[in-house]
Amino acid sequence: MSLVKSISGIRGTIGGRAGEGLNPLDIARFTAAYATQRRQQLPDNRTLVVGRDARISGEMADLVVSGTLLGMGYDVINIGLATTPTTELAVIQARAAGGIILTASHNPAQWNALKLLNEHGEFLNDKEGKEVLSIAEKEDFVFAEAEALGRLTRHDALPYHIERVLSLPLVNKEAIASCELTVAVDCINSVGGIALPPLLKALGVKNIILLNGEPTGRFAHNPEPLPKHLTDISALVREKKADAGFVVDPDVDRLAIICEDGSMFGEEYTLVSVADYVLEHTAGNTVSNLSSTRALADITRRHGGEYTASAVGEVNVTTEMKRTGAVIGGEGNGGVIYPACHYGRDALVGIALFLSLMAEKKMRPSELRRTYPDYCISKNRIDLTPDMDVDRILEDVKTMYRHERVNDTDGVKIDFAEGWVHLRKSNTEPIIRVYSEAATMQEADALAQQVMHAVQNH
Repeated sequence: MSLVKSISGIRGTIGGRAGEGLNPLDIARFTAAYATQRRQQLPDNRTLVVGRDARISGEMADLVVSGTLLGMGYDVINIGLATTPTTELAVIQARAAGGIILTASHNPAQWNALKLLNEHGEFLNDKEGKEVLSIAEKEDFVFAEAEALGRLTRHDALPYHIERVLSLPLVNKEAIASCELTVAVDCINSVGGIALPPLLKALGVKNIILLNGEPTGRFAHNPEPLPKHLTDISALVREKKADAGFVVDPDVDRLAIICEDGSMFGEEYTLVSVADYVLEHTAGNTVSNLSSTRALADITRRHGGEYTASAVGEVNVTTEMKRTGAVIGGEGNGGVIYPACHYGRDALVGIALFLSLMAEKKMRPSELRRTYPDYCISKNRIDLTPDMDVDRILEDVKTMYRHERVNDTDGVKIDFAEGWVHLRKSNTEPIIRVYSEAATMQEADALAQQVMHAVQNH
């Protein structure tokens, strides 16, 4: 069993002893700590939002979280099965003090997590996250007396989310509707099955082919939207002669695109293509994290803007976006952050902007893909054991490659003449992520294997 505590929340496998896995006691403790931090930050705002993805532990976690918040004296707006970006926007709509999203994102079904939001519907920053961890460690909670207990209301937040997307000036629903598109979507048996069909219908998509659309939480395949997990949707797009395919993760903040011929558009190129569309209409800068493709920098400079790389993590990307005034940004895992809607990764926004790009350019996904710089990213991992000292490993890597360009802002990124490798400890799993990029997948794999071999034999 695993329990991972970080500034972004608490994540773990369901069950086990207290402190070892994610169970009702630990869920209640961290929920109470979060409520305490929100009370200290915003003493006059006693409303919080709770939403969840469809994983099978969600109902249990939801009941514990909502009950604990009521016990802390908070009024709870429970939006039920909802995407992460829907929950973020629900905080904004309700002018709440924050919110909790119950999702383990791309992790397998036995995992769940509490993701913690501030009053802007954005993830807690480093300082706020550390405050929650400290409060949880001390168990310094004060629960409400009977007359001061909170009230629970239920609310469907999806219509507001879709309305926000449709109101974006760059979402061209007339052009999309005129193309009479057929679109296939793989919703992994989670909340994408609730959110994407009404979005696509509102955008004017003529035919919607839904794969794994029942929100049972029993994922039809590995929930991380990587090519090796997407063979069914790829075949479906070809068989049904769809104009495009979209794949989301369980909480719908990541978006992968399938071309009309069933080939992969490339998860890294979700942000690149959407950024190209936004920058064509809006002058400005972009941001992605250190593990994302350099193609975004190329596209940004082509449009006369400036590109900046941030540390990995959504809050780091959004912080850098605000600092640089970026008009579009995100992460290479298919996470599109469009501030005109909100500062959060949002697959609904990504789909709407990508379909607008297709419709305005009158180009198929494969044709669009060929217009972008062609790089290949290899995504690997080193599984950690309790006796492995990650900090020492990364320091040793810096020493081994001291003659190359090394960036240690977040882990260690080594820039070689023909590519790069980025190693960093995951915040959500006991692994070191090893991402590499080069002109071909063979070269990217070779760079990653070279560094991983050096790590494992140092």
